[in-house]
Amino acid sequence: MSTLHRVHLADCPATPWRNGGGITRQLLAWPHGDDWRLRVSVAEIARSGDFSPFPGVRRWFAVLDGEGVALALPRGPVTLTPHDEPVAFEGEDAPPCRLLGGTTHDLNFMARRGEGLARMRRAHGGSSVQGDRSFRALFAAAPALVDIEDRTEALAAGTLLWSDDAGAAAWTLRTAPHAFWLTLEAE
Repeated sequence: MSTLHRVHLADCPATPWRNGGGITRQLLAWPHGDDWRLRVSVAEIARSGDFSPFPGVRRWFAVLDGEGVALALPRGPVTLTPHDEPVAFEGEDAPPCRLLGGTTHDLNFMARRGEGLARMRRAHGGSSVQGDRSFRALFAAAPALVDIEDRTEALAAGTLLWSDDAGAAAWTLRTAPHAFWLTLEAE
């Protein structure tokens, strides 16, 4: 049976950005602290400005709430709202970000290059993550139910449920109006 870990956003301290444009609440730095392979956080963007650079890192980004953002990525501009699929980009890009309205809250998933294939995708009721993964997680922005092996886990809004020993057991989202799958597998 998989060992499951829960992290609640409300329990994570807010860290202000160096540029003063927002705050970040780090949900997970895996496997540990400053020597992370994967990092999951929720940022509050209070004003338009450039993202911080993360050389050697692949980033995934999704808007959780607010009117959304416009990112000036090297491949072209991208507009994201809470209804859009996450977007991936290289950490070196550090794109300019323009708020479309007021403050947004955004889910960030970062993986160091060479650690495997990281992905973040929107989770819908009935969707699942199957097969052997070195890391899998579900971030529930709203209350959710997920079936794992022979049990059902209830998640409060703002909860990250994760495992790094999930094996091949399927995780299936039963209900969730707003959730995201995060995975890492061998390349």
